[in-house]
Amino acid sequence: MGYTNEEVVASDALISIDDVQRALNRSRASVYRYTNTDPRNLNPPFNARKLNPEYRSDQKEALLFHPNEVARFARDVLRIKEVTVEVLNSPYSATQQLLSTILEELRDIRVLLSESSSNSTTDLNSRRDLKRNVA
Repeated sequence: MGYTNEEVVASDALISIDDVQRALNRSRASVYRYTNTDPRNLNPPFNARKLNPEYRSDQKEALLFHPNEVARFARDVLRIKEVTVEVLNSPYSATQQLLSTILEELRDIRVLLSESSSNSTTDLNSRRDLKRNVA
């Protein structure tokens, strides 16, 4: 995560406090000092002089930052001229693999249910036709 130009990799991925620390080349304590947090207010209003984390729904959630916010803070507050914040995809975790397997199984179940539903409708129509012909 170097500073080679003013490009910021556009991504929806958020970065952790550790990634911010590496990107800004600052200590963990100083990154926490820069961060716009308040123990009385979970999501304080935007502060242009601070590093603003993303919205949190619980105090125990980890602080996450948008790469553009980190780049803005580095340029505007720390006065770092050339800023590049790269967001790298995390390795495929066991949780992601499990969720993918569950999703695939749910898709298979959906297909089976829709096939079963169309077959039972056809069977019902066949039975009605048979009863009409017999009567």
